[in-house]
Amino acid sequence: MKVLIACEFSGIVREAFAKRGHDATSCDLLPTEIPGKHYQGNVLDIINDGWDMMIAHPPCTRLANSGVMWLERRGLWSDLLEGVRFFNIMLDADIPMIAVENPIQHKYAREYIRKYDQIIQPWQFGHGETKATCLWLKNLPLLKPTIIVNGRENRIRKMPPSENRWRERSRTYQGIADAMAEQWG
Repeated sequence: MKVLIACEFSGIVREAFAKRGHDATSCDLLPTEIPGKHYQGNVLDIINDGWDMMIAHPPCTRLANSGVMWLERRGLWSDLLEGVRFFNIMLDADIPMIAVENPIQHKYAREYIRKYDQIIQPWQFGHGETKATCLWLKNLPLLKPTIIVNGRENRIRKMPPSENRWRERSRTYQGIADAMAEQWG
């Protein structure tokens, strides 16, 4: 199966699919951290290249609850609308199977984006953290938990400010990537 992992620089989801024999390509404006099949550039350049499945991780900065204060304090409403437009392009792409992931969205984004199909947590897939992640699905079943972990911690939210905080917060947990490849691949 030909799988596009949109807006992924880490290579984690791409490699989970590749290990299961799929022709998986990641795409991001940044270079990939794990060597493998990666298109560095705008995903809109390759979105119509005959993919069977796409798992998209569009930027959440202006869509998520965690960033709503910047909209209100700095008046970044045009950024919100651009984020919504890009998110909906991913969701409505002409690809047979699609999963779009993002954190819980704020009320302004929800006015323009349909309701998610599922909320998952890393602790449902072998990791001891909490980080609510919404999935919008097209022709894919809900993701089933694989390894329920006790002792949950909100490590992601507690990260101190740093130059790379955004990068660390945006990574897909390996257990979630493996579940996607196993259950959807």
